[in-house]
Amino acid sequence: MKRLLRSPLLWTFVVSLVLLLAVGGWLLTDPATSRSEALKTGGIAGGAIVALYALWLNDRRRRVEERRQEIERQRQELELRRADQDRDRISDERFAKAVELLGHDADQVRVGALHALAGLARGRKVYTQTVLDILCSYLRRPFEHPRYKETAKRAGNQLPEPGNEEQEQELQVRQTAQRLIGELLPAADSEGTRGYDLDLTGAVLEYFDLSDRKIGKLLLRYGGLYSSTDLSGSVFLGPVYLTGAGTADKKKIGFFRCNEAKFEQRAWFSGVQFSEDAEFRGTVFAGEASFKDSVFAKNAVFADAEFKGALDLRRARFESFSDLKFRKAPASVSLYNTTVEPARDHELPAGWVVETLPDGRARLTVKD
Repeated sequence: MKRLLRSPLLWTFVVSLVLLLAVGGWLLTDPATSRSEALKTGGIAGGAIVALYALWLNDRRRRVEERRQEIERQRQELELRRADQDRDRISDERFAKAVELLGHDADQVRVGALHALAGLARGRKVYTQTVLDILCSYLRRPFEHPRYKETAKRAGNQLPEPGNEEQEQELQVRQTAQRLIGELLPAADSEGTRGYDLDLTGAVLEYFDLSDRKIGKLLLRYGGLYSSTDLSGSVFLGPVYLTGAGTADKKKIGFFRCNEAKFEQRAWFSGVQFSEDAEFRGTVFAGEASFKDSVFAKNAVFADAEFKGALDLRRARFESFSDLKFRKAPASVSLYNTTVEPARDHELPAGWVVETLPDGRARLTVKD
């Protein structure tokens, strides 16, 4: 009974009925008003109360529905956060397990760990730089193989000297790591993608291919690049340092291709020893470029290269043919003791000449 008395609907009908009787009775006291008109006017007054109740009820339902939707939205957000946390936890567990397996004795387990890390990076971009750091760290580990004892590049289809079982297995793991690095980097022409950094300082690499890739900062100081290296068509958003590459014992540089590449910042090839041909056809150097103290044992090709900043060739040695017909001459160039092979006809920019020295050597100079 008490619940019924608290019902808004009951009180609405009571007020409506009271208003109907009150308005109708009041109008009936007027002789000019007929009974039907008094009843109609009273009904309208009572109906207005019912209409107001209906509006209030509708507004109450609307607010309840809005609260229900807000609660549902919050519930879904909680579910999504919980799912994200579960994915993060699972990804972290996969990451930790894969890193642990990189130290396994079996080469196939290490290869599987590398693929697991790469799969994690593909699925969750937040891991990409970390996975690349781990792959580079693996390649920076000391590694020796008989195929790296003599020349930086084997002639023709000559088979390399085989190593022992452990060396051959490790070589397969390292080549897998190299390939995965190239696959994880975005394409050079991709828009809206970042450039990831690579630290390969002192690494021994063979058939290293980063062609047509977008790269952030590249460190390859004192590294060894055997057989052939291809950086053609790549875009380097950050600085590049190959200082001293090819100079350490058992760390030579084979055929080096860097055609149609673009260096957005400084490109430091100081003290690099190129044992085979080095090609920079059509490459754009937007920042400073240094080949100071570098040695080109065989052909050095810079045809159509463009230097937008300063070029440092101090004490560089071109021991074979050199093609320095740049598409755009550098803003400034340093040629102190830059020597060339006097017996070869070199392709030089306008105003550059070969000056023969008394000891039979030849150096590059620029006419005044």
